[in-house]
This record gives sequence, structure tokens and C-alpha cells, in this order.
Amino acid sequence: MISNDDGYFAPGIEILAKALAGLGDVTVVAPERDRSGASNSLTLDRPLTVRQSANGFLFVNGTPTDCVHLAVTGLLKELPDIVVSGINLGANMGDDTIYSGTVAAATEGYLLGIPSLAVSLASKTGSHFETAARVAFEMVERFQKAPPGEPMMLNVNVPDVPAAELGALEVTRLGKRHKAEPVVNTTTPRGEQVYWIGAAGSAQDAGPGTDFFAVASNRVSVTPLQMDLTYQPQIAVVRNWLGSFK
Repeated sequence: MISNDDGYFAPGIEILAKALAGLGDVTVVAPERDRSGASNSLTLDRPLTVRQSANGFLFVNGTPTDCVHLAVTGLLKELPDIVVSGINLGANMGDDTIYSGTVAAATEGYLLGIPSLAVSLASKTGSHFETAARVAFEMVERFQKAPPGEPMMLNVNVPDVPAAELGALEVTRLGKRHKAEPVVNTTTPRGEQVYWIGAAGSAQDAGPGTDFFAVASNRVSVTPLQMDLTYQPQIAVVRNWLGSFK
């Protein structure tokens, strides 16, 4: 099953669907519009509709998480063997993963017990979607030939270069960005004050071993993600802190 956060009409999802068609039956369930930054939100305050486009893609008036949740929990007749989200136009590295709808779609598949990939083309120009599609094909093929022993969620970022210039796959950790730039304050033609969210910060923790470093070196970054947000080292600290109150 394929989803994304750029919308069912985005070039990346069509290229991805064509690339993976040689590996099995592909079903696309994606948002009806761009839902970048939607993170893991589920639509719980209204019903959702599912429609089919001329090319056979299914599209939902909801979030990327909605799309995968609907597909896996009842929309599809059979459970998918793998969920692939992308190909996103733009990197999803470091702190981006917290906000990313692309990563969220993969996360939902993972939470429902299905191996999942989030695939992003690390640029804003989108010159070489075919390179990211080739990487996605190879990754899914590996899942088929050697299924992992447990559900796995991988965040894959591919440099926007021709396939011939691409380096090896590198297993990485998430880097970290500087804090986001300030909001952009402006006024509409009707005199209303409005605010645009500022751009993401530049890379701060981007040394060897990080996703930022791998992509900057023209290598494919593959980062295994988890959903346990427990900060284990602070359990004892918080327990002692709470215990100090009488």
C-alpha cells in the first residue's frame, strides 16, 4: 500500500506506484490535498469519504494517518504486506520527523503491525524522483526476499542526484536542527494581521552518523524509528523529584 502527504496528484506518488508495480499489487490511498506537516493527526470530528481518481488512486478527505488507518482497518480486503509513504518532495530528517505527514503515514502502518517505509527526496526542486523510486524499489524488494523478524519502520532520505552519482545506503540516527526561524508577520489586503510559520532551522547536529551527514555526502540515509517516547534516563530523576514533595 502506498500513501503520502503531498496529495494523490503529486508526481512523487505516481512515480513510486509505477516503480513498485513490478513487485506486486499496489494500492494507493492518499490525501485529497497537500497535508504536509499534518503529523500523526486522526480526523475524529467528522466522517471521511474515499473517492477514486481517473488513474485508480483512492483519495481521502483527511490526513495521511487517516489514509493508512482506513486502508488497514477495513477499506482494503486484505492487509498490505508493506506500507510505503512518499515519495515526498523535500527531506524529512532530524526534527522534521515529528511534524512530517510522510513519516506519520509510515508510523500508522508500523503501529498497526505492518513493515513501513517513509521515502523522501531531499530537495525542493524534485529533479530526480526516479532515483528515490529506485531506492524504494530496492528496499521493498529486500523486505520481500528477507522479511524482518519484527515490524520495522524506516525513514529513508534520498539525495536529489542521478542514480549513477548515488552512494551506498547508510544506517543513520536522526540529527537535529537549530530552532525554527521566527514567524512571518504580514497584513492581508483587507488589513487583517496574519502569520506564516517560520522556516525550519538549519542543521545543528549533522556530524558523521546522522541522516544530514549521509545525504550531504550523496548517500541514502536509512533511519530506524520507534514510537516509545519514554525518556528512560529520566524515570529515576522524576521519581526522586516527585518523592521529595511532602
